[in-house]
Amino acid sequence: MAITADEVSTDEVPCYPASVPPFTPHFLFKVGEVRYDALAELERRQSGEVLLLARRRVRKETLPGRCFVRRLPNPTTYMRRRRLVEEVQLAFRLSHPAIAQVHHLGIYDDALHVVMEYVPGPSVETLVTAAVVRGHPLSEAFALYLGAELAEALHHAHTAVDEDGRPLGVVHRDVNPRHVVVGPHGEVKLMSFGAAFSLLVGREESPESLVRGDVAYASPEYIRRDSLTPRSDVFGLGVLLVELLTGTHLFDVADVPRLPPGRLLRAEAIPSLPLKQMRALLASFGPDSVEKAVAGLAPDVKAILHKALRANPEERFASAAELRDALRVAQSLRSESYGRQDAAAEVAQVLAEGGRLRDKVEFGEVGLYPEGLDAHELIVAEDE
Repeated sequence: MAITADEVSTDEVPCYPASVPPFTPHFLFKVGEVRYDALAELERRQSGEVLLLARRRVRKETLPGRCFVRRLPNPTTYMRRRRLVEEVQLAFRLSHPAIAQVHHLGIYDDALHVVMEYVPGPSVETLVTAAVVRGHPLSEAFALYLGAELAEALHHAHTAVDEDGRPLGVVHRDVNPRHVVVGPHGEVKLMSFGAAFSLLVGREESPESLVRGDVAYASPEYIRRDSLTPRSDVFGLGVLLVELLTGTHLFDVADVPRLPPGRLLRAEAIPSLPLKQMRALLASFGPDSVEKAVAGLAPDVKAILHKALRANPEERFASAAELRDALRVAQSLRSESYGRQDAAAEVAQVLAEGGRLRDKVEFGEVGLYPEGLDAHELIVAEDE
């Protein structure tokens, strides 16, 4: 259940120290009798969002477990503020083992604070980067396992209904490696529905010229601002899987064709690839583009990715469930089964191998360790 500003205690003034060591634990806010204290700053994005690791206490007793607290930048307009609240509240309606649970939404000091399930593990972005550093990508079995888990989570979101049984029409529209975490037992968690689209009546929708989420994982129809369907998330997951399987992104902005004419678009957050270049790349995107990226993969895996990454959404898998089933069939054809325990072991291995080589690689220009990829992710994974 969402909380209002009146329900958040103001008897102590929270502070947000600079992200420099050592971090000083400090009070954030109270929800009823539960006090939230920040233990560490995990990430500070260019958008102004801050991700904190927090503990909960009732009086002097510390409650078991940790949680994430996302402090979101204050929207510049009332419409954006309302839309942000609605999108976070949308996550309250989703309950699935592979979707990180949102527990509370509070407004304090003119900023939104979202309390989320704590998942102690590395992001897929971290894993891909560590794999690149060590010299070879994660295994095919890991990618099939993770892809099937994510497709199942997306199918749950796509088919979610409200209290009256009406479809919510949720489309995540930001399925990117930063929003997927692998927990200490190999569990997969989709972490963010902050850019989600929904048909929920009464919601404020994004302006027509505004592209939300990381455009590097956006579907062609989203960049064109056409209607969104679950097939848009199928495309985003396909892009993520190519990156996981090959260690390289599907799109290369080094050789971008001429930008086609069209209306001016703008990204709400700073994307990992330039928006104008993505528009141009997607305008000329087709099966040859996919084949170039996946040429070295097994034939059945290539076939799955080709279907997931069709430029025409009608030619893709009809649903995330259909993609999930295709990935699980590919899993079943392999000689050995692969599950959570195997995923946890592979994650530990790639982090150990990539972490040892990190200080020997120059990251400044190639950007292998982009925003949010810091040592804390490796430390947390190893300690768990």
